[in-house]
Amino acid sequence: WLPKAHVEAPIAGSMVLAAVLLKLGGYGIIRMTPTNISTALIYPTIAMATWGIIMTGLTCLRKTDLKALIAYSSVGHMGLVASATLIQTPWSTSGAVTLMVAHGLTSSMLFCLANMLYERTSTRMLIAMRGMQKAMPLMTSYWLIASLTNLALPPTINLIGEIQIMTTLFNWSPLTIMMTATGAAITAIYSLQMFMTSQQGHLTKDSKEVYPTQTRELLIMILHALPILLLTLDSELIN
Repeated sequence: WLPKAHVEAPIAGSMVLAAVLLKLGGYGIIRMTPTNISTALIYPTIAMATWGIIMTGLTCLRKTDLKALIAYSSVGHMGLVASATLIQTPWSTSGAVTLMVAHGLTSSMLFCLANMLYERTSTRMLIAMRGMQKAMPLMTSYWLIASLTNLALPPTINLIGEIQIMTTLFNWSPLTIMMTATGAAITAIYSLQMFMTSQQGHLTKDSKEVYPTQTRELLIMILHALPILLLTLDSELIN
């Protein structure tokens, strides 16, 4: 239901759902999961969560709807959080909280950027948005920041959370590294593909008359990018 809710909701609903409501769910899992949870429940749940990371990543590779692509990306990242919360070690909980905060800012920023393109092109199809770097070069820089943080480029806060979770899962079971590493590679591929498709290339006929970036839009982007930068410089701010 999550991708459908993201796609059908207005931009404010998508941003709040990705940045706040999903993270409240993760927080609830951390607080409500019993400490003596049965291994019969842990094994299938973590297996489904890690397998979901790969499945959602492969789905993102073939998505042409920009908003749906970002929504499925959120599902994949929450698979990492769900698997980390079941390990129930201080390192895994710290990684889950770090990734939730980082992804909340990143996904909200991506949804906002997608809506800015939709307002100018009246479409969410990636192929119809190509060449936006020529029309809005300043907005392209924010697209680059959001795409690189989404794929957990070093030394962003997203990487810190993912490394903590992947390390914890590997210590719990070395087999999980195959799933998490594959999922991380697929995330990098579709994040770069999303950026290249929407920003590079020749402008379409309908996109040659798009209006430039507005001050309110730049302010929203700064309010997303600044916390990501501050958390990257000092991840202890989360704790």
